[in-house]
Amino acid sequence: MTHMDADGGVIEVRWQCCAQNDDGPETAVDAGEYKCTYDPAAPDFIPYDDLTESDVLSWVWDSLPEDNDKAAIEQNRTERVEAQIERNATEETGVPWAA
Repeated sequence: MTHMDADGGVIEVRWQCCAQNDDGPETAVDAGEYKCTYDPAAPDFIPYDDLTESDVLSWVWDSLPEDNDKAAIEQNRTERVEAQIERNATEETGVPWAA
């Protein structure tokens, strides 16, 4: 996150969603950035030092378009990992003359 020193207002959040196969090398990542606009006089303003992970994640997920929301991103990453696992299960590398 990038924030202002003077009042603790967050101006940018960079996020990443990664799915991976715990038993293999397959991974799929999606990432982005959320540009924040804040008002330190607003009643719901939270200074940088008081933020929780939950606060920031809610900003990120709420900023996404409905057709590419948290559930869609997570499902897509999972499907990409599953496709890699399936592809890797049917492919082999090497040469036939090496033991």
